[in-house]
Amino acid sequence: MNNMNQMMKQVKKMQEQMLKAQEELATKTVDGSAGGGVVTVEVNGHKKVLSVNIKPEAVDPDDVEMLQDLILAAVNDALGKAEELANQDMGKFTGGMKIPGLF
Repeated sequence: MNNMNQMMKQVKKMQEQMLKAQEELATKTVDGSAGGGVVTVEVNGHKKVLSVNIKPEAVDPDDVEMLQDLILAAVNDALGKAEELANQDMGKFTGGMKIPGLF
């Protein structure tokens, strides 16, 4: 019975550490960019877009499609980095296993 109590304490401690790590992901940010940095996007570790910055030279009224493509590329770049950040932070608890809904 003592081993069971010990194991339950370890599980609870690990759950608390995982929760703290997930909360910390909200405060960590990554930047994605496209077009040599003319479009940048900031995303937190929970994959929430925090900001989009577009330099004036990226805006061409005759080529709106190019700007749309740059924004899309920058968002995807930032989200990929946020995914990598979450995998690094949470991977130490899951041993590299991907657990749906965890992060």
